[in-house]
Amino acid sequence: MSLWSRMSHAVADLRISREQIDADDEARIAARRGTTPVGEVVPRTRATVSGVLRAVTYGPVTAKPVLTGQLYDGTGSIDLVWIGRRSIAGIRPGVHLRAEGVVAAGRTRPTMSNPAYELLGEDQ
Repeated sequence: MSLWSRMSHAVADLRISREQIDADDEARIAARRGTTPVGEVVPRTRATVSGVLRAVTYGPVTAKPVLTGQLYDGTGSIDLVWIGRRSIAGIRPGVHLRAEGVVAAGRTRPTMSNPAYELLGEDQ
């Protein structure tokens, strides 16, 4: 293997994606909060999770009111679904929160319906 090839491999090993850095940061913050990592939640059990809302989906006005937030903690994502709500003050992408409820197996990721929640600062 040439010197250039070895150096290229060494530099590639040192590069970490921004996503991986963000995931590590979120996982470290969630661990400090003492919550269950999303990647370890078990369906049909009560869990307390924390992380950042990556996305918030509002249902159409013509449908039954449902608000869904995708919570990410660096180990995985969970959908937080508030049935009967079109909006909740403070619930928006980028907000850190802690949620507690019963975990269900969703189609693509775990889900909590109508979880109790607490808005957090980034450092909490």
